[in-house]
Amino acid sequence: MNFKAVILAAGKGTRMKSKFPKVIHKVCGKEMVNHVIDVCKKSGVNDIVTILGHESEVVKEKLPQNTMIAMQTEQLGTGHAVIMAKEYINDEDTIVVLCGDTPLVKEDTLKKLFDYHVDNEYHATVLTTKVENPTGYGRIIRDENQDLLKIVEQKDANEEEKKAKEINSGIYCFNGKSLRESLDLLDNNNAQGEYYLTDTIKIMRDKGQKVGAFNGSTIEELMGVNSRVELSTAEQIMKRRINESHMVNGVTIIDTNATYIEADVEIGNDTIVYPGAMLKGNTKIGSSCVIGMNCSITNSQLGDYTEVESSTIVDSTVGENTTVGPYAYLRPKSNIGNNVKIGDFVEVKNATIEDNSKASHLSYIGDAHVGKDVNIGCGVVFVNYDGKNKFKSVVKDGAFIGSNSNLVAPVTVEEKGYVATGSTITDNVPQGALAIARQRQVVKEGWVEQKDQKDNK
Repeated sequence: MNFKAVILAAGKGTRMKSKFPKVIHKVCGKEMVNHVIDVCKKSGVNDIVTILGHESEVVKEKLPQNTMIAMQTEQLGTGHAVIMAKEYINDEDTIVVLCGDTPLVKEDTLKKLFDYHVDNEYHATVLTTKVENPTGYGRIIRDENQDLLKIVEQKDANEEEKKAKEINSGIYCFNGKSLRESLDLLDNNNAQGEYYLTDTIKIMRDKGQKVGAFNGSTIEELMGVNSRVELSTAEQIMKRRINESHMVNGVTIIDTNATYIEADVEIGNDTIVYPGAMLKGNTKIGSSCVIGMNCSITNSQLGDYTEVESSTIVDSTVGENTTVGPYAYLRPKSNIGNNVKIGDFVEVKNATIEDNSKASHLSYIGDAHVGKDVNIGCGVVFVNYDGKNKFKSVVKDGAFIGSNSNLVAPVTVEEKGYVATGSTITDNVPQGALAIARQRQVVKEGWVEQKDQKDNK
């Protein structure tokens, strides 16, 4: 069976008060519409059709490349939006319709909806929930047998219908052929003057086709995000879910309220995450790691048993049994090996540092390749920029770079080469050699007394 999703994402979202379309505002690091797309894929949907309208090109840039697009240049209701996708709807498809501003719907809920729809051989099934205060929602009206009779929008409901507490989620399953035929019969004879997708339910029932309502969701899942306040609420709910899922999988989070983990982050079991940590993007952290207080790690990979303390890591990889920080900064394209020490106030950029090497403090390593078992002393600077171009330095296995030295790229320190403290290296250092590039110390006895006499004249 081919499940196909139609995601409604054409609206502007005026209450967001934003120059950006509503559906690309992020919840825990991911656009709302992409949350919906991801949950559809996880629940077994084969194909995605996204209905775009307002700022369509901006939204399209954020969507996965294989997403099919249909355009709704005029927003004339949910039924009209689905009509725009009619060319993608085949008779043999099972169609699920969702809104792009509902990022909290769960995979398990969709799977249960699909099973209920298929097992009962419905032509249409609507996902529902019950609430104490249904004001503003479309009401689910059932017949005397508790089967679905119709869905009535708030503005079109009579007083009796408004008492119903079961509400429409805005998520539906349809038989493809039945949906296509019903879309042809939609009209806009209602208080809003719009084409309601909910009217397809009545059209099918009037034809004698079997339609159902699955009360299988929570109101939290169905929350549509229409304002910055609601965006913040969704963020807090998603944050709680993400943190709880990691803890269920064996991660220790010391303070869930003070830990921010985005939706696509992966963490191995027995890792401990301390308060203030921000783990973002496509970050992958191994097992038995320690992520210390106030770390920020973005789009990076960390191996098992690695510890990071109060540091920033961006677009980089770190191996196993490595320590980073405190106050280190791994900038993009840093590739740190196993058993490496990157100490306090060390900055690395576009550089590889191989296994068992260390830069313990106060160094800048940019545009470089550092081999194995290398020691980089305090205050070392890899001088990689001449004001116009960047150049690369190479420090080979077993080398020793003394404190307060400068390596002026392009330069190579061969295996077991030594650089004396305070040197500025502009030429290659041969294997096993000691390079000293500093002026011989001169001591001038009595200089201060002579200076004082001169100043006092």
